[in-house]
Amino acid sequence: TCDKTVVEVAAKTDGFKTLVAAVKAAGLAKTLSGDGPFTVFAPTDEAFAKLPKGTVEDLLKPENKEKLVSILTYHVVGGKVTSKQVVGLKDAKTVQGSKIDIAVKDGNVMINKAKVVKADIPCKNGVIHVIDTVILPKSS
Repeated sequence: TCDKTVVEVAAKTDGFKTLVAAVKAAGLAKTLSGDGPFTVFAPTDEAFAKLPKGTVEDLLKPENKEKLVSILTYHVVGGKVTSKQVVGLKDAKTVQGSKIDIAVKDGNVMINKAKVVKADIPCKNGVIHVIDTVILPKSS
């Protein structure tokens, strides 16, 4: 078992600098450090780097906080959903309010168009599944 929250685990794991910065800029660090449990589909720094040039910088601006919150909470599902449970789902409702599509293609678990590259990183208040693409809610 892990005694660190999803935010603390992400902060101590290589490859999540952008995600951690975004969570802090969005003011979600406190929320995601709460009891949860949360299931976080965590995009890597490389995933953020795939976004069009300047996107991340724009999202981190204070005037775009609402949009950033919407995108980040779209990566979070309430409850602790392990990879064994994820593969049995077709979709899941996110904290943002919209649903994400879940599918298994060629042995890979797909969240919308993102591939889960590492699953089941345990945290005190949930679980992290690492994804290779930032998923965007339809409204953003």
